[in-house]
Amino acid sequence: MTQRTFSLVTAVLFFLIGLLHAVRLLRGWQVTIEGAVVPIWISWIGLAIAAYLASQGFRLASENLRTRGSDSAR
Repeated sequence: MTQRTFSLVTAVLFFLIGLLHAVRLLRGWQVTIEGAVVPIWISWIGLAIAAYLASQGFRLASENLRTRGSDSAR
């Protein structure tokens, strides 16, 4: 697996995780883990972290694509 593929796969996974946090915020879904209710504000943190990691993954994947393109032009 190339670094570009890895970056793209992880970026998509973090994007999906962020999307689930956003849906939870919009729909007001309640999450319970072993009887403890997880507060909604946790999803704000999860959304911010997942969105950041997804954006960095997409950025890294596109940088690898540009670097590879400039190498093949030489």
